[in-house]
Amino acid sequence: MTANPLNPLSPSRYAWCVVALLAPVVLLNYMDRQMMAAMKHSLMGDIIGLDSEAKWGLLPAAFKWTYAALSPLGGCIADRFSKKHVIVLSLFVWSAITWATGHAQTFEQLLWSRALMGVSEAFYFPAALALIMDYHTGPTRSRAAGIHQMALYVGVMIGGFSGYAADAPDLGWRWAFDTAGIVGVCYAVPLFFLLKNARPDFVASKPAPERGTRLSVGRAFGALLSNKYFIMMVVYFTLPGLAGWVVKDWMPAILKEQFDIGQGKAGVSAAFYVSVASILGVVLGGWLADRRMRHTERGRIQIGFLGVCCAIPALFGVGNAGALPVAVAFLILFGIGWGFFDCNHMPILCQIVRPELRATGYGIMNFVAISCGGFTDWGVGVMRDGGLPNNVIFAVFASLCALAAVIACLIKPDRSLS
Repeated sequence: MTANPLNPLSPSRYAWCVVALLAPVVLLNYMDRQMMAAMKHSLMGDIIGLDSEAKWGLLPAAFKWTYAALSPLGGCIADRFSKKHVIVLSLFVWSAITWATGHAQTFEQLLWSRALMGVSEAFYFPAALALIMDYHTGPTRSRAAGIHQMALYVGVMIGGFSGYAADAPDLGWRWAFDTAGIVGVCYAVPLFFLLKNARPDFVASKPAPERGTRLSVGRAFGALLSNKYFIMMVVYFTLPGLAGWVVKDWMPAILKEQFDIGQGKAGVSAAFYVSVASILGVVLGGWLADRRMRHTERGRIQIGFLGVCCAIPALFGVGNAGALPVAVAFLILFGIGWGFFDCNHMPILCQIVRPELRATGYGIMNFVAISCGGFTDWGVGVMRDGGLPNNVIFAVFASLCALAAVIACLIKPDRSLS
């Protein structure tokens, strides 16, 4: 493979540079999201009109609804225009909005900032993952995607520490948003010059079965929606994700209130340990799934099923924990299970959907899961306003995970796609 004349590194070396350049971007992406949850108490005490749990739930919901609605559009634009420019512009815009969030004074302003954040961030993931896939062919794809996913969890962990900044008299929650926004805007500048699109002939050099055949949008949707196992996959992907959103968006506030601790300790307890466990789960779950596939075509489904089964007792345990260390232990179990689930849903999709339909299929899955996640955030706020105890709330989501585990047992791989 000849070197790319537009940059001094060979494609194989630069392929890893792409992952390294995008890792800080996805880190900032998820750090910006997690900060809001970690600093809930400060925002509710400072923002005019933010006076109920239901209103608080609308903030992450507004983000998810715009993010979900525009994710398919983000993928289409990335496929037809420069992935590099989509990524850099997305980073710049969402970082500017993060900075503006630190200057919001009313609930309406904060709600608009979260909705606009969803618009800008919706364009990042389709473009970024596609660019990584352009540079990383078969032998390195899983490792490259895994490193990108690990940076996501690191961002969640760092965002969890923002509660300490919110509690610090000399800093505060506005400082945290200002700083994160400025860092993102500044990083967009070197990223613009260092990040390169893959050469068309390099992308085109992929084997034909991997490239697949292009279908019209209508035919692609028709083929997917007539596949009963794909429909099962959408439901299987969505239900555990609802519990995941509760852990990400509500757990800092729940731990703070349940155990009467500060925002900093609550944010770290809710985000740090579960993220470390998720990283371990992704690594171990991927390795176990690869080994199981040597013995059965259901190997990835089995490991994903195991991950969802770990989440069920973890959610019951968190809801009924009488001490913070006990709650953290159950969150660690949830994180390991989430890692098992998270690293296998795309490989499972590849076992039931033809190559030329996989990106569209994943887009539909993402749209459904994140849209439902928005209603979940709002719904949890309504349940908390209504005085529903935490153990009942978590029992609801544990039951949804149990249903997802049953559905996983019904998904049947297509042997011709293995």
